[in-house]
Amino acid sequence: MSAAYVVSDCWTMTRRELAHWARQPVQVLVGLVFPVMMLLMFGYLVGGGRAVAGDYVDYLVPGMLALTMVFGLEGTMTAVTQDLNKGVIDRFRSMPMADGAVLVGRATADMLQSTVGLLVMVGVGYAIGWRASGGAASFLGALGLLLLLRFAMLWIGIFLALVAGRAELVTAVQILVWPVGFLSNAFASPESMPGWLGTVVEWNPMSATATAVRELFGNPGGEPGHITAAMVWPLVLLAVFFPLAVRKFGRLGK
Repeated sequence: MSAAYVVSDCWTMTRRELAHWARQPVQVLVGLVFPVMMLLMFGYLVGGGRAVAGDYVDYLVPGMLALTMVFGLEGTMTAVTQDLNKGVIDRFRSMPMADGAVLVGRATADMLQSTVGLLVMVGVGYAIGWRASGGAASFLGALGLLLLLRFAMLWIGIFLALVAGRAELVTAVQILVWPVGFLSNAFASPESMPGWLGTVVEWNPMSATATAVRELFGNPGGEPGHITAAMVWPLVLLAVFFPLAVRKFGRLGK
């Protein structure tokens, strides 16, 4: 099977997922608005900026960008389980199609939506006073790290959806994402937390990304050493969950 054939199959599955956007615009809109609401809520209502030097909004926005990359996986997980239960995936697997094209198409569509959501959040951040002062290259590098984290989390979500198998179990699995998001330095510095909790927060892959992008954006809370960690953590997660997802997909129905 040629590379062009594989790419063609993956793009066909991507267009299928994108077509769902036109039929379900409310779901897409909710996915874009929810992180904006979170940013405004923490920035204006409950934001305390504990142990944060400098303007809290400059600290908060990069953390919220990282949190947005972790949250919102339920759409992809639900779509995968629905295709499983409706027999759509079995139908695709019976066709002369590249193995895994369905998963790659779903992942590509999610990454496109995540990129749009990330740009919306950046725009809202600028609207409420956040500024990035690290330069254009650093700015693009930060966006790259955020999307890399999203890509890794996406394949974790796809694997868990294949394991769950049913849409009603997605909510239970999605609950597991919340501790990852909130046990991080998205909203407050680990120095303001109890010692053991601060250690847990520091080891959170999302914290590494948030700290790294703060450094690249030139915002408070950035540390240069975390840029490497922000690259390594997602790659490790991808190395584990991408083959697990592909293997689980290949064994469906066996």
